[in-house]
Amino acid sequence: MSTHLGIDTVVTLLATGLIFLVALILGAWKYRQMATSPDHLAHPYVDIAHRAALLYSFATLLIAVFVELSAWPTWLNLTAAMVVVFFFVAAIGAYVQHGLRRDTTNQFERPVPGLHAAMVALMAGEIGGFLVLFSGFVAAQCG
Repeated sequence: MSTHLGIDTVVTLLATGLIFLVALILGAWKYRQMATSPDHLAHPYVDIAHRAALLYSFATLLIAVFVELSAWPTWLNLTAAMVVVFFFVAAIGAYVQHGLRRDTTNQFERPVPGLHAAMVALMAGEIGGFLVLFSGFVAAQCG
């Protein structure tokens, strides 16, 4: 069986697989911390990074479906999807940094300069990127 997927969908699915692979690796890190910690808990941000990567991998798979079924041009779908994926990966990266440094259990307790601006950008990018793809789906499927 041969199925032709657009390059925008293929790239998004590649991102899905990579994020899921990162989630599995983070799960091994989380297990190691749980196995060696006196309280048998991983650092909260190791736990958050693992869970976020798992959730974002499936969210990226959902994004790929909307990319494939969108009426918009390939360049627009790919751009919208990659904006969302960029912010997913950036969030995972921030959680990993806190897990490695063990510097906080709440990044908003002592926010670094630019954190709130980054959160606004994240919200705009994730919501805006998905709205582009969802509207493309609605245009294609609901006419």
